[in-house]
Amino acid sequence: MEVKKYTLGQLGTNGYLLMNDEDLVIIDPAGEPNRLIKEIESINIKPKAILLTHAHFDHIGALDALRDEYGVPVYLHANEHEWLENPALNGSKYFPVKEVICQPTDHTLNAGPMSIGDMHFTIIETPGHSPGGVAFVFNEERLIISGDSLFHRGIGRTDLPLGDYDTLIHTIKEQLFHLPDDYVVYPGHGPATTIGDEKKLNPFV
Repeated sequence: MEVKKYTLGQLGTNGYLLMNDEDLVIIDPAGEPNRLIKEIESINIKPKAILLTHAHFDHIGALDALRDEYGVPVYLHANEHEWLENPALNGSKYFPVKEVICQPTDHTLNAGPMSIGDMHFTIIETPGHSPGGVAFVFNEERLIISGDSLFHRGIGRTDLPLGDYDTLIHTIKEQLFHLPDDYVVYPGHGPATTIGDEKKLNPFV
């Protein structure tokens, strides 16, 4: 499986395309829809789904454009189903950006195993940065898409609506840090890292 990272939008949010020979999945279409569509067309594999690590505005800026372009379902944790349509919840109301309002999600993400085509992964609930945050763990490929929970030498902010610092620290220690040290972490912002490096060097945990 190949992972392609794109730094998108005003906040430099990471969006991802994950693909194998048959399947392509979009994770966190953060912005710049025309750029993402151009990339997808060059890959020449039709997307099968859009997965959201959470529903903050900087992770969903291109959501409706890509959903309309490819007619694919959107998956989001139940705790944030209302956020797509609500700028006060998705945070766009509080930043100097156009308010983000998206169509409702199609499906709910639940903790546990999930498959899309020949892609097999595990969903881990990662609340703290937001109440419905999740991470996508690809055990065969030994990688994780962590959203805004764990960063390279950092953690997600907890000063937005319904964020909670203690919950986030518990999430990282009890969920993410139980993964093997060599798992590569692809975060919502900044460069990739590994679980082992963050156990040793992350100043917050």
